[in-house]
Amino acid sequence: MSKHWKFIFILYFLFLCVANYAQEPAKLRNDALLYHPEADAKKQIADAVIQSKKESKQVLLMVGGNWCRWCIMFQKFITADASIDSLIKADYVMEHINYSKEYKNLEVLKALDFPQRFGYPVFVILDGNGKRIHTQNSAYLEYGEGYSKERTMEFLSQWNKHALDPKQYEEKK
Repeated sequence: MSKHWKFIFILYFLFLCVANYAQEPAKLRNDALLYHPEADAKKQIADAVIQSKKESKQVLLMVGGNWCRWCIMFQKFITADASIDSLIKADYVMEHINYSKEYKNLEVLKALDFPQRFGYPVFVILDGNGKRIHTQNSAYLEYGEGYSKERTMEFLSQWNKHALDPKQYEEKK
């Protein structure tokens, strides 16, 4: 076999490996899936609202799926950065709401005013009563081939409970 054919064979083998890997569900580490397609999304949201009310936080829903490369990248991004991770833990109860071919959760997405129109991941913020107060297109948080820390921090800071407190905006006498 000539060197040329060996090179082509190696490239073909690498292509098959990459193609096979791309078909696998996206995983964080230790085979832990980020999204759980079989989960009851209505119950996830109801439980998050109850917890957020107890803890005086907002609910941050990240809608996407294990098939979504950008969803997995965002989760890794926020957990790898201590300041973003701390901000989320301090101000939000976060839930991952699945959207996949098998489990689309269309009824839940309808109740959230169709956030899937922005693509995935998409973020929906609910108040402590479960009312949708904002839907965020994740494209605005992107920078290059990843996410922007500044844009993400700004988004999270602008929609937390403190930022939406009317007392913040009262004129001082």
